[in-house]
Amino acid sequence: MIQSKSEILSLLTNPGIIAIVRARQATDVLPMFEALVAGGIIATEITMTTPNALAAIREAREHLGHRSLVGVGTVLDAPTCRAALEAGAEFIVTPICRVELVAIAHAAGRPIMLGAYTPTEAQAAHEAGADFIKIFPAEALGPGYIKALRAPLPHLRIVPTGGVDARNVADFFKAGCAAVGVGSALVSTEILRDANWPELTRRAREFTNAALAAAQDG
Repeated sequence: MIQSKSEILSLLTNPGIIAIVRARQATDVLPMFEALVAGGIIATEITMTTPNALAAIREAREHLGHRSLVGVGTVLDAPTCRAALEAGAEFIVTPICRVELVAIAHAAGRPIMLGAYTPTEAQAAHEAGADFIKIFPAEALGPGYIKALRAPLPHLRIVPTGGVDARNVADFFKAGCAAVGVGSALVSTEILRDANWPELTRRAREFTNAALAAAQDG
């Protein structure tokens, strides 16, 4: 099912948990998606560091496209961006402020998240047309930084990545984040090694519940 950009934007922010997948092998992707969806997480970013990432995106879209959002992460250049879009990626994520990718994503009707660390980078990404600003790495900055950043720049739709876990995810939302990107705290090396999909579903539900609770408190 092909969704509009506005529909994708809405789904990315409700409940606002974006799973970041660095699978060891492409065969992990489908059961991983199933486990995440069972736990309430519908948005998953397959990083380009995943073996055969483009094939994994195609397969996920074919089998789970009606129940989940399949995005691509670690996009560093224009050719990779175009290839991922052709493979079916529904949103684009880059850890850097690569502004030329905005026009490519928008021409395909897909939202894009540009990476930033400082207020100047974040504002530059916004002015370039990014739909979201990926604050990365957020581990050393924390929710306090996001709150301080949004005080003079409240228009920024911020998605912190790196350092987001079940203990602080609610604090990031309360600081004004539009969504959060969660990697190893959700899809851990141990889960992938053991193919422990029930544990992944449990963790997904934990993150989803925390996000929903934070929204209600807000």
